[in-house]
Formats: sequence, structure tokens, C-alpha cells
Amino acid sequence: MNPDGREPVILHAMDFLDDISEPAPSLPVLTVSELNRMARRALESQLPLLWVEGEVSNFMRAASGHWYFSLKDANAQVRCVMFRGRNQFADFTPANGDHVEIRALPSLYEARGEFQLGAEAIRRAGAGRLYEAFLKLKAKLEAEGLFDPAKKRPLPRFPRCLGIVTSPQAAALHDVLTALSRRMPGLPVILYPTPVQGAGAGAQIAAAIRAAGARAECDVLLVCRGGGSREDLWAFNDEAVARAIAASPMPVVSGVGHETDFTLADFAADLRAPTPTAAAELASPVRAELLLQLGNLARRLQHHLARKQQGEMQRLDYLARRLVHPAEELRRRHDRLGHLVQRLHNAAHARVTREHLRIAQLNQRLVTPHHVIQRDQQRLDTLAGRARRAALGGFVQRQLNLDRHASSLAHLNPESVLARGYSIVQLDDGAVVQDAADLNAGEQIGIRFHRGQARAKVESTRED
Repeated sequence: MNPDGREPVILHAMDFLDDISEPAPSLPVLTVSELNRMARRALESQLPLLWVEGEVSNFMRAASGHWYFSLKDANAQVRCVMFRGRNQFADFTPANGDHVEIRALPSLYEARGEFQLGAEAIRRAGAGRLYEAFLKLKAKLEAEGLFDPAKKRPLPRFPRCLGIVTSPQAAALHDVLTALSRRMPGLPVILYPTPVQGAGAGAQIAAAIRAAGARAECDVLLVCRGGGSREDLWAFNDEAVARAIAASPMPVVSGVGHETDFTLADFAADLRAPTPTAAAELASPVRAELLLQLGNLARRLQHHLARKQQGEMQRLDYLARRLVHPAEELRRRHDRLGHLVQRLHNAAHARVTREHLRIAQLNQRLVTPHHVIQRDQQRLDTLAGRARRAALGGFVQRQLNLDRHASSLAHLNPESVLARGYSIVQLDDGAVVQDAADLNAGEQIGIRFHRGQARAKVESTRED
């Protein structure tokens, strides 16, 4: 049964015997090439791309780079070809006896009329199942936070001791020690031996990691192994190994396989290195670079000390110039004391003189009661004179104002107008008549003169 559910097409030569035995002049005659082409097209159209499992035999790499081999099982075999454009992406080169799985397209090699499989991908048998198990376990541990980047710890810049978890016979140990001898020859190394592949290797690797953490002898732990197939590296995909790395009290560097190989140990470690050698380089400083930095720092320190020494010598010279003989210091202090005594004497004399002047001024300001009475009498006389002058000036001013107002009133006095020959005509109610039209003939009026009054009767009125 094919993966797509279709039955495979099985061709038998006996099916065509009847047609061959009977004359068929109407059927075309095919060449061998045309027949093989038709058979290839029929195979490729009926059989899809599929995975085939078997044992490699008769493997051959051609000069062109193509691979030619056969896959066989207990009952049959089939020819296979994997062209260079495809096999260059394979993770390994198969050998006779390897049990593999290939993704291939069934076809027919027309030149020889041979049925063959055109392989597009190859993997070791069981790799697909292993990869599915790898992804499932990775998702589980990732959901638990075992690979959280926030939990990754930085490596110490200057580790005092390195621990290595690997096999004593592994090439990875040689690579790590070679790199360390080149970079930091004096760095102590502790090996925690363990098998790195085979049955039970995962549990032993995890136990070695836990032992290194419990003994706390090193600052950084390297978990490493050289390259190999997925099956060879499978011990580092063990759940116990990933959990032991995550629980390690010291930072862990994983250097398993080659640059393209990824294991659960890589995800759980604090830092992943592409190779064991790279792991050693990441975990250790370079002695030559440290010596160079130390030399630079020593030169800077020496230069700083030289400058500091020169500065202190100049300061010492300055202080030496300021240093005087005790006798000279006593003489200077005696002179200064004499100067202060002279200043004290002068200050006391000046103070006495100033107080005498102040007493004299106070005596001059001191007066007797007679002088006070005389001074107040003079002040009283002065104020009296000012009062008389003010009163006289005010009286004269008021007299002038009164005369001015009297003159103004005299001009406005109606009596003065009457004295000039004018008179005032009034009605009986005392109202002053200003318009002749306000009078009626026969009406009694009063006439006021400058001296006296008269009563009159209106005979007639007329307008001007």
C-alpha cells in the first residue's frame, strides 16, 4: 500500500501474451526506447514520492559525485541513485551495511530498462521517530521553563578551575585540552568521566553532572562530545541530562557534536558552543592577551608612580625651602611679639586720647538749669513773636477779603440800582413784574422806589 492509499501498480508479462499471440496489424510497433519511456512515465505517474527503508549494499560514489547503491531487505532489493545536487545536503555518507531510510521517487532507467529509486533525502533508519521524540521532549521541557533565556548565567571572566564531563577516550577531551594548553596552560582541569554514547549513557552523563555540582570543585562545567550521527549524540537528548544541566549550581557550556548538531543539552546549558574546542575557548581566557593587558597595566602603573614620585619630590623641595632654623624662627617670633607690644601700646594711648575728647565733648554739652530756662525763654519769645506776626497778618488779610466782598455786594445790591432812579413793579403777591404783558388793565400794582413805595392802577399796557 502506498502512503497516499493507492494500490501499487504490478505489471506482469503474461497479461500481454494474448495480445502478442494474436495478429494485430493495427497496433504500432514500438522501439525499445519508446517502450522504456512509456514504462517510466507510467511508473512516475502511478507511484508517488515515498519513504523506503532498507540496508545499503553495493554503494559507489561516481566521479561525477552521484551515489549509486542498492537497498535490500530479507526478500528483495532495489537499485537506487542519489544525484550530487541532492546528496550534498545529506548529514552523512552511507556505507555498505547501514540501515537507512530514503525519500525517493520510483522510476525506470530507460537506457537499461532497470527499475530504480531516485533518492532525494536520506537518513539513518529510525531518525524520523527519533526527531519526533526529540521535538516532543523539547516542547515539554520548554513549557516548564527549563530553556528560559532569563535563567542563563554569564561565565566567569577568570575561572579558577574547569570541569569537563566527557569520556576519557573521546576525541573531544583531546580537543579541549589542546585548546586549553594553547590559551591558558596553567588552568586546572577536572575530568568527570562518563560514557557519551550507548545504552544508559544519558543517565551516567546526568550523574556525572550532578557529581560535579555536589563537589563544587570548578567554576565552569564543560559537557562535550565530538561529532557523530543522531544516534551517537542521542544520549545528550536524554531528559535526565537536560534537567541535570539546568539544576547545576555552576554555569554549564555545552559543546556536543558539530556546528549543525543541536541537542537538548545545548538548549539547557547556559551557553552553547558549536564544537568542544569552541567550548574550551568560550570558557577560558587567552593567556597571551592577559599577559599583554597585564604588561600595559604595569607600564601605566610605572608611569603613574614615576609622575607621582616627581610630584612628591617637587613638593619636598618646596617644603624644604619653607623650612627655617629654630633660632631664626625664635627671632621672627620675638620681632613679631615686639611689634604686637608696640601696637598694643599705641592702641591703649589712642583709646585714652579718644576718651578724653569724648569727656570734653560731653562737658560742653552739659548745661545748668538757668541755661535751660534762658534757652526756653528765648524759644518762648520767638514763638510769641511768630504768633503776633501770624495774627496780624491774618487780620489784615481777612480785612482785605471783607472789603472785597463788601464791594462786590454793593455792586449787586438792588438798593443801589434804585438809587440811580430805577423802581420795582410788584403784584399784590409780591411777584416782580418783568413783562408788561403780565399786567391787565385796571389791575392794582405796587411800585418800590429808592425811598418809599406807591400804589397804582394800570390803565393800559403796550409792547415795545
